[in-house]
Amino acid sequence: MLSRLFGAILVTAAFAAMPTHVATATGLATCDSGSPDKWQSQEKLTAILKAKGWEIRKIKVDGGCYEVYAIDDKGKGIEAYFHPVTLERVPIAEE
Repeated sequence: MLSRLFGAILVTAAFAAMPTHVATATGLATCDSGSPDKWQSQEKLTAILKAKGWEIRKIKVDGGCYEVYAIDDKGKGIEAYFHPVTLERVPIAEE
Protein backbone atom coordinates (compact mmCIF):
# COMPACT_ATOMS: atom_id res chain seq x y z
CA MET A 1 0.00 0.00 0.00
CA LEU A 2 2.72 2.45 0.96
CA SER A 3 4.73 1.59 -2.16
CA ARG A 4 1.67 2.31 -4.36
CA LEU A 5 1.21 5.69 -2.70
CA PHE A 6 4.89 6.48 -3.11
CA GLY A 7 4.72 5.42 -6.79
CA ALA A 8 1.69 7.65 -7.39
CA ILE A 9 3.49 10.58 -5.79
CA LEU A 10 6.54 10.02 -8.02
CA VAL A 11 4.41 9.84 -11.17
CA THR A 12 2.55 13.02 -10.20
CA ALA A 13 5.81 14.82 -9.48
CA ALA A 14 7.27 13.71 -12.82
CA PHE A 15 4.29 15.06 -14.75
CA ALA A 16 4.36 18.32 -12.81
CA ALA A 17 8.05 18.78 -13.63
CA MET A 18 7.60 18.24 -17.38
CA PRO A 19 7.84 21.41 -19.43
CA THR A 20 4.98 22.02 -21.81
CA HIS A 21 4.96 24.09 -24.98
CA VAL A 22 2.04 26.18 -23.77
CA ALA A 23 3.63 26.93 -20.43
CA THR A 24 6.71 28.46 -22.06
CA ALA A 25 4.75 30.69 -24.44
CA THR A 26 3.94 33.99 -22.82
CA GLY A 27 3.04 36.00 -25.90
CA LEU A 28 0.19 36.16 -28.36
CA ALA A 29 1.52 33.71 -30.97
CA THR A 30 3.08 30.28 -31.25
CA CYS A 31 5.12 28.80 -34.08
CA ASP A 32 5.67 25.18 -35.00
CA SER A 33 9.29 25.99 -35.76
CA GLY A 34 11.10 22.70 -35.23
CA SER A 35 14.73 22.46 -34.22
CA PRO A 36 16.54 25.78 -33.61
CA ASP A 37 19.43 24.63 -35.83
CA LYS A 38 17.08 25.11 -38.82
CA TRP A 39 16.17 28.69 -37.84
CA GLN A 40 17.39 31.75 -39.68
CA SER A 41 19.31 34.22 -37.56
CA GLN A 42 17.89 37.12 -35.61
CA GLU A 43 20.47 39.28 -37.40
CA LYS A 44 18.91 38.42 -40.77
CA LEU A 45 15.43 39.29 -39.48
CA THR A 46 16.82 42.56 -38.09
CA ALA A 47 18.32 43.45 -41.49
CA ILE A 48 15.04 42.69 -43.30
CA LEU A 49 13.01 44.82 -40.88
CA LYS A 50 15.52 47.70 -40.91
CA ALA A 51 15.29 47.72 -44.72
CA LYS A 52 11.53 48.26 -44.27
CA GLY A 53 12.22 51.27 -42.05
CA TRP A 54 11.76 49.60 -38.66
CA GLU A 55 13.89 50.53 -35.66
CA ILE A 56 14.46 47.32 -33.70
CA ARG A 57 14.41 47.58 -29.91
CA LYS A 58 14.52 43.90 -28.92
CA ILE A 59 14.14 40.42 -30.41
CA LYS A 60 13.55 37.36 -28.27
CA VAL A 61 12.20 33.84 -28.69
CA ASP A 62 8.68 33.26 -27.40
CA GLY A 63 6.35 30.38 -28.20
CA GLY A 64 8.77 29.13 -30.84
CA CYS A 65 8.57 32.47 -32.68
CA TYR A 66 10.81 35.49 -32.87
CA GLU A 67 9.04 38.22 -30.89
CA VAL A 68 10.10 41.67 -32.09
CA TYR A 69 9.67 44.95 -30.25
CA ALA A 70 10.24 47.83 -32.64
CA ILE A 71 9.23 51.21 -33.96
CA ASP A 72 7.68 50.68 -37.40
CA ASP A 73 8.15 52.83 -40.50
CA LYS A 74 5.25 55.07 -39.37
CA GLY A 75 6.81 55.75 -35.96
CA LYS A 76 4.41 53.44 -34.10
CA GLY A 77 5.59 51.12 -31.32
CA ILE A 78 4.92 47.54 -32.33
CA GLU A 79 5.14 44.00 -31.00
CA ALA A 80 5.25 41.51 -33.86
CA TYR A 81 5.96 37.80 -34.23
CA PHE A 82 7.93 36.12 -37.02
CA HIS A 83 8.41 32.45 -37.88
CA PRO A 84 12.11 31.69 -37.30
CA VAL A 85 12.42 29.37 -40.30
CA THR A 86 10.60 31.43 -42.94
CA LEU A 87 10.88 34.87 -41.29
CA GLU A 88 7.26 35.43 -42.33
CA ARG A 89 5.12 37.52 -40.00
CA VAL A 90 2.82 35.46 -37.79
CA PRO A 91 -0.69 36.75 -37.08
CA ILE A 92 -1.28 37.27 -33.38
CA ALA A 93 -4.23 36.06 -31.36
CA GLU A 94 -6.62 38.78 -30.33
CA GLU A 95 -7.05 39.14 -26.58
